[in-house]
Amino acid sequence: MGMLENLDNELKNAIKNKDSLKLDSLRAIKSAVLLAQTAKNSNGSIEDVEIIKLLQRLVKQRKESAQIYRDQDRDDLAEPEELQAEIISSYLPEQLSETELLKIVRETISEINAIGIKDMGKTIGMVNKKVSGKAEGKLIASLVKKELSEKIYFYRSHNQLNSF
Repeated sequence: MGMLENLDNELKNAIKNKDSLKLDSLRAIKSAVLLAQTAKNSNGSIEDVEIIKLLQRLVKQRKESAQIYRDQDRDDLAEPEELQAEIISSYLPEQLSETELLKIVRETISEINAIGIKDMGKTIGMVNKKVSGKAEGKLIASLVKKELSEKIYFYRSHNQLNSF
């Protein structure tokens, strides 16, 4: 069963169970999927990989909104956003731990012989393909940047020692 069929079944169950929070979350997902399917450059169908990206975007939007509400001391508005983010997250593939992701980042850096920040975009792109929705883009970018920065520092200090 594809993700769309699963979402449709979950939507029907939420309606039957009168679960308004889950229903709102699923309707937001369904709306985003329909918009993606009817977009100008779309052929009317949508792959699971694209749905995962949509779900990640929806979760990110909910978390950002909740944070804004919390900053304004509007906990009454933040809580539903956070709950919706949790519900939408439950339809995402299981996320990799930071340790697992770091291992993939390091493997990718050595595979493509990335040696500096100039290779950051290429490295992030390759890691994104490997993890396909199992990690947040922000976390990937920060780990890649950290690893490449450390690699530059290592090369600079190593080369300075050899020049004496």
